Amino acid sequence: MENEVLFLALATVFGFFAAWGIGANDVANAMSTSIGSRALTLKQALLVAAIFEFAGAVLAGGEVTATIRKGIVDSSYFVAQPEILIYGMLASLLGTGTWLLIASSRGWPVSTTHSVVGAIVGFSIAAVGFESVQWVKIGVIAASWVVSPIFSAIVSYLIFSSITWLILTRADPLERARRYAPFYIFITVFLIVLVTITKGLKHVHVGQELSPSEVYGLAALCGLAIAIVGKYFIARIEIDEKADKEFHFHTVERVFSVLMVVTACSMAFAHGSNDVANAVGPVAAVISIANTGSVTQAAPIPIWVLGLGGIGIVIGLGTYGRKVIAMVGSGITPLTPSRGFAAGVAASFTIVFASGTGMPVSTTHALVGAVLGVGFARGFSAIDLSVVGRIFLSWIVTIPAGAILSIAFFLLLKAILL
Repeated sequence: MENEVLFLALATVFGFFAAWGIGANDVANAMSTSIGSRALTLKQALLVAAIFEFAGAVLAGGEVTATIRKGIVDSSYFVAQPEILIYGMLASLLGTGTWLLIASSRGWPVSTTHSVVGAIVGFSIAAVGFESVQWVKIGVIAASWVVSPIFSAIVSYLIFSSITWLILTRADPLERARRYAPFYIFITVFLIVLVTITKGLKHVHVGQELSPSEVYGLAALCGLAIAIVGKYFIARIEIDEKADKEFHFHTVERVFSVLMVVTACSMAFAHGSNDVANAVGPVAAVISIANTGSVTQAAPIPIWVLGLGGIGIVIGLGTYGRKVIAMVGSGITPLTPSRGFAAGVAASFTIVFASGTGMPVSTTHALVGAVLGVGFARGFSAIDLSVVGRIFLSWIVTIPAGAILSIAFFLLLKAILL
């Protein structure tokens, strides 16, 4: 295709910009429970994100990326003019990145999934019309935006209720925490590994030849190994009698700080596996069209494209994620390590499960739902409804904002390049 090198260069730059915005906003959401509960410092969270966000993006990001790349608009409308679809995908990346830059500068925890889906729908309407959008697919995605926070809230409510019943309300909470904490670690790692192997690794051809028993065995082995490591560190926690007199559960919460490290890793992996698609889905579409000259040609997603998204996400968190971390980490409800653990496990499981099924859910929705679930377990008075209201409002604004910016950039690119 003519201008192939230019299109590939623009897709790489704009994709990195969108990934940077995702890191500044959505990764800040993902790590905020760990930082808000003081289980991890900002520097430690950055290290966790650097490793596990990148791993999630590269190893388990392909399923959702395929949905973003070809599931939202009907590509048959662009067969005669494939370059129009390229302009649209480039505009979507610019629109998404620009809106995330604006939102992150104000500390708004918006949905990057909203941003990119709205952007793709916006350019498609501008280029062809309403009939080019696969509204049934959009309806399914939109339904997931409602289902995911509800599902995540229910899971986090049940997890924190079990912690309360098994540990916090007992006469010997510290001993019980040491007894049951490895079990919670095992369940967390087992679920993450299981969903990753069965759903997330298809595009790198890992795990396809494994039998169901081998998959479950490997997931159980990973869970057991991490649980044993966690048990070792938990056993080394010393009782702080002075601090326990001031706050009865001080040492117990230190046990859950160990669990929060596991949760932070799983949350980062889950976020990388799901939300990398928002940045590299359009990039993959541009690469496929530019290389083949056809919008109908199926093509595998290059690993370097997933890596580009992973790197951009990590840099975005480190350079611009502080304001959103403050909003979600402490604004909705006060978090302790036990509450943060319940919220993190619920959100990460929701995201990884959705990623494995190809459903681009919002990390923001899943995490806010999980934090609300923990708050509900303590009563409505524990939730700052004004903060929740502002977050919900930002969700509503994001879709039209992404669409409008995308339309503007699409018309600009078309005027310059066509």
